[in-house]
Amino acid sequence: RLRLSLTDRTVSVSDEVLPAAVTDIVSLPPQQRSDDQRRLLAVYYLGRRIDAELAALPQPHLVYCGTNQFEADGSFRPARTPRIVHVLHRGNINQPHDEARPGVLARVSAPVFARESFDDEAARRAALARWLSHPDNVLTWRSIVNRVWLYHFGRGLVDTPNDFGHMGTMPSHPELLDWLANRLQETDGSLKSLHRMLVSSATYRQSSAHRTDCAAAGGGVTCAEVDADNHLLWRMNRRRLDAESIRDAVVLLSRQLNRTMGGPSVKQFVQTPGIHVTPNVDYVNFDVDNPAHHRRSIYRFVFRTLPDPFMEALDCPDASQLTPKRTESTTALQVLATLNDKVMVRLSEHVAEQIAAAGADPDRQITAAWQALFHRAPAADEAHIATEYAGEFGLANLVRFLINTNEFMFLD
Repeated sequence: RLRLSLTDRTVSVSDEVLPAAVTDIVSLPPQQRSDDQRRLLAVYYLGRRIDAELAALPQPHLVYCGTNQFEADGSFRPARTPRIVHVLHRGNINQPHDEARPGVLARVSAPVFARESFDDEAARRAALARWLSHPDNVLTWRSIVNRVWLYHFGRGLVDTPNDFGHMGTMPSHPELLDWLANRLQETDGSLKSLHRMLVSSATYRQSSAHRTDCAAAGGGVTCAEVDADNHLLWRMNRRRLDAESIRDAVVLLSRQLNRTMGGPSVKQFVQTPGIHVTPNVDYVNFDVDNPAHHRRSIYRFVFRTLPDPFMEALDCPDASQLTPKRTESTTALQVLATLNDKVMVRLSEHVAEQIAAAGADPDRQITAAWQALFHRAPAADEAHIATEYAGEFGLANLVRFLINTNEFMFLD
């Protein structure tokens, strides 16, 4: 017997079978449900939503989970409770003393941590995150502001970004540091707003050229005599581009840059099985035309123990070490790397193709090269030398030469 049912309401069809307890709660009118039933229903709903969001993430082996809420994998099983840690007598693991309980620094304490259960690892991690971002925890806000300042000016207001304690240096401008931290809080932690304010300031827009006047000192004394280390920023610090910026700038000039944001990292090398756990990584024989080389450097797959020789030559930090502040050096090895690295040679050829598209006239090509790399027209002597060099060695080699100039490598 055929039976049809009609309705004007939107019905969502799902293959999901609700647990019996949830089904019983749903069958009751909302006003008849107890507080415990509402709580159970909310927990079930939130759990399903979290599962759906996790399912939309990349494959599990590409995602790092820092809690004990994961599926068991063979003998690797989640711990029921956090591992107990003891205070060791003089650091000796064979002489444990009292149990070390979770806590915060007394000087920057906030009430959000003490109320959490110490036996729930997820709750402890969430409590730590709330404590770090709490408005009363001025250390976090001052620290991130100092790091942003370090990124733009080459030197932080506190010269030891990893140490704001007694072992670190005193801030050069304590009132400015506090004001910026308070401003960051007022803008709901907007780093974009902080970046915009710093790069539009008069201090940031200074030239790195030497100044002979020093109005603050008076008496005909130069700024260099008063502040030789430029600690007070009477001029801009001259800085070399970091390794990632150099590589990305050349990829951008070649018009090969893949601007896609997010996604898994890319391996810019050939990986083969090693003798033990660590594989063999070949950075030399990697296909230079592989699209993986067109992703920005932030998406590089990095082995902590097997660094990329090209990036390492340009002072890219050791991924196995903490690097609060990058070192900047100028060595012959860096010039040899940018001149002879297979990727840089190939990218220079792509840049040369873009320059050649400006026309067959050598003068137009040289002007196009200067505009692309330096955003200015070449001087008469520069154009003469570049024309002769390109005529003898080709445009691609001229690009490799220009990439190694101070004007390209340094920020003035």
